[in-house]
Amino acid sequence: MQDKVEQVLNEEVRPALALHGGNVELIEISADNVVKVKLTGACAGCPMAQMTILTIVERAIKARIPEVKQVIA
Repeated sequence: MQDKVEQVLNEEVRPALALHGGNVELIEISADNVVKVKLTGACAGCPMAQMTILTIVERAIKARIPEVKQVIA
């Protein structure tokens, strides 16, 4: 599961965040398939960070890995 999530982050999420000077770090994946991430760079302090996690990170991961239940910061 971790390799799949990293692949989605590398192929879809990180390029989008890099356009705004940001990045995302995978922290952990729980036993019940909740993915925990941390926004870094310019995204870390952005007031829209929670929206970024929902609209960009979670959407991309869940589209390619349906067994993921949620993505949290």
